[in-house]
Amino acid sequence: MAQINKSMIIGDILDLDETTAPFFFEMGMHCLGCPASRGESLEEACAVHGVDADEMVEKINKHLAAR
Repeated sequence: MAQINKSMIIGDILDLDETTAPFFFEMGMHCLGCPASRGESLEEACAVHGVDADEMVEKINKHLAAR
């Protein structure tokens, strides 16, 4: 089972499992194809969008575990 952490790059998370995209859309990241957004770490993106990185990691890992 794949697991992510907050230091992972968003592009790597999306490459690991593209069904994680809605979690990024939910936090306001609507340009997932842009090189800048794909190159940020999850922690950096969460900081910019005012989202708790640990909560996001938990949500995505629960999603991945259920697949």
